Amino acid sequence: MPQKRQTPGTKKPKISVVVPCYNEIDVVRHTHARLTGTLRRLSGFEYEQIYVDDGSVDGTWEAIESLSRRDPSVRAIRFSRNFGHQAACMAGLRAAAGDAVVVIDADLQDPPELIPEMAQLWLDGWSVVSARRRRRDGETLFKKASAYAFYRVLNAMSDHSLALDTGDFRLLDRELVAHLNDTSDKNLYLRGAISWFGFPEASVEYDRNPRLAGESKYTLRKMFALSRRGLLAGSVTPLRMSTCVGAAALLGGLGAAALRRDPKLLIRPGTFGAQTLAIGIVGEYLHAVFRQVQGHPDYIVKEQLGTPSRTLVAKERIAS
Repeated sequence: MPQKRQTPGTKKPKISVVVPCYNEIDVVRHTHARLTGTLRRLSGFEYEQIYVDDGSVDGTWEAIESLSRRDPSVRAIRFSRNFGHQAACMAGLRAAAGDAVVVIDADLQDPPELIPEMAQLWLDGWSVVSARRRRRDGETLFKKASAYAFYRVLNAMSDHSLALDTGDFRLLDRELVAHLNDTSDKNLYLRGAISWFGFPEASVEYDRNPRLAGESKYTLRKMFALSRRGLLAGSVTPLRMSTCVGAAALLGGLGAAALRRDPKLLIRPGTFGAQTLAIGIVGEYLHAVFRQVQGHPDYIVKEQLGTPSRTLVAKERIAS
């Protein structure tokens, strides 16, 4: 059990809330209202809200601008285009100044009202507080089944244990955020990276609500892309699967050739096995190396609102 955190003197700890947004014009004002109401009731904490507009084209940025003019706790980052949810989360984490940082989506499927409970667990000494879904209302049977299976397959294949049935709605301690900000991984899978560091983790359970408005931005293609990123970033199993398939084909060919005493039976499975083995290994390594050596920034920041309390890292190049 971790030890309770000591807050120095009369200084209040600060909590930052990072809100990735992509075409959320229908809901972003409601999100701000609920977040602000929750944070104002969070006694003993200072707070800030950081909205990251991931290339929205529906007026989301204009709504965020309006919020920032009325609420001094609102800061905002605008991308030059859509770089993806993981990039938006990382931009918010890199900009956050809080002693603890909460990441929550703008669609209000995850209730902001859980933040005080998460903050209390942080004060009790937990470095990571995950929100674990008991139920997923308003989602298709396919989405529920695929999510259930994905988390369990990923956990079984991963080199380290992962929190089941949790998304990006989490509270993270400043020390862990600093480690995440220092990573140079171009194919970062945030949920897996958080677990990889091995900080003490607690969870709170909740029933996930339907979206308040709009449609899910996680299309089937994006779901597959995130699944692929999670599998490749957190496990060597996919790479070893190619090795196993190739080895099995080779052994099968050798066995068939030996049993029937016909070397020709080795040609097809042997060729297939060797090709599968070589292509799989070389392909995965080439892809990983290619992503790392490209040297592209994770995202391009077009505009910022609010005064950052610390300098953004070099990866956040601002478009001129």
